[in-house]
Amino acid sequence: MQRLTLAIAAAMTVGTLAPAAAQDMFAGKTIEVVVPFGEGGATFVSAKFLEPYFEKHLPGNPEIDLVSRPGGGSILGANWFEQNAKSDGTTILFTTSSTANPFVLGQEGVEYRLADYRVAYSHPFSAVAYVSPDTGVTSAADIKGADTPLIYGGIAAAASDLPGLLSFEVLDLDVRSVLGFNGRGPVRLAFEQGELNLDYQFTPVYLTQVVPSVEEGRAVPLWTGGAMENGVLKARDPIAPELPSVYEVYEQMNGTAPSGIEWEAFQGVASVTYAYGLTGYMHPDTPQEVLDAFAAAVAAINADPEFQAESQKVTNGARLNAGPDTEAAIKAALSPSDEVKTYLRDLLSTKYGVNF
Repeated sequence: MQRLTLAIAAAMTVGTLAPAAAQDMFAGKTIEVVVPFGEGGATFVSAKFLEPYFEKHLPGNPEIDLVSRPGGGSILGANWFEQNAKSDGTTILFTTSSTANPFVLGQEGVEYRLADYRVAYSHPFSAVAYVSPDTGVTSAADIKGADTPLIYGGIAAAASDLPGLLSFEVLDLDVRSVLGFNGRGPVRLAFEQGELNLDYQFTPVYLTQVVPSVEEGRAVPLWTGGAMENGVLKARDPIAPELPSVYEVYEQMNGTAPSGIEWEAFQGVASVTYAYGLTGYMHPDTPQEVLDAFAAAVAAINADPEFQAESQKVTNGARLNAGPDTEAAIKAALSPSDEVKTYLRDLLSTKYGVNF
């Protein structure tokens, strides 16, 4: 009986200490957020935007230290994370599909195991496709009836341009792609100067730089990558709900839902690029309680009135994602079938000259 009483007392003590320990999980600690791009890029800017909110809402109010590790199109920074990340939740790789695509495609130089990492949170960062009115196109429905050949500009086929290029395959569009620009800013300038007539811009740039052109009649918005609904990238993006998704445009054109290898490839790549655009990854051995703490912090951040007001300016009010469903969706997108991998590698090598 005495042993039983002691056991109950010990259990009660643990029960009382556990919540306090959880509240102080990161007290006095620094969380290093590794961004594998330069400090002026959209990923670093987004990480900087989120920094004070995680410091405020994570248990123990840790200090967030942003570290830029550019190089190799993000591969060098991701490789550094693979070799140096701690498994206690104090090292995060915050990155985009420019890191995910080389992993999925098995590109040379990739040492990181992205599909094995735990997912702490993600920040939607969608994109909008738009055309010049000189094409005669007035909406997504008549894109195939353009008066002039469609010319798209991009940076690199295997990087963040990939979902845009795959959307053209899904919709069976005849598009000439001019790649090699050193950023999406120069692409937008080329569009404004009439050198290109079809463009994709990520929503923060679209909302601030392209919408004025739309209002002035110098650009015609077409569609967004879409948002996840029951595991399918079919819903309208809440960042630009007035525009159809690629899925919806396909339905309008063909009277049926998209399917086949083109759609499978697009959905996998686009979900990582758009629906879960900027993702915070952790070491594979990170304990579940750390992930739970981040999920709780994300819920608190989304409910924070200051965050709601500021995010309205940055992403039209897009909320963060976290938790088991988010992790499962991202891991699935990072682990496509052999058939999809083969399709992607063949398309990129034969149509865009990418070497593997």
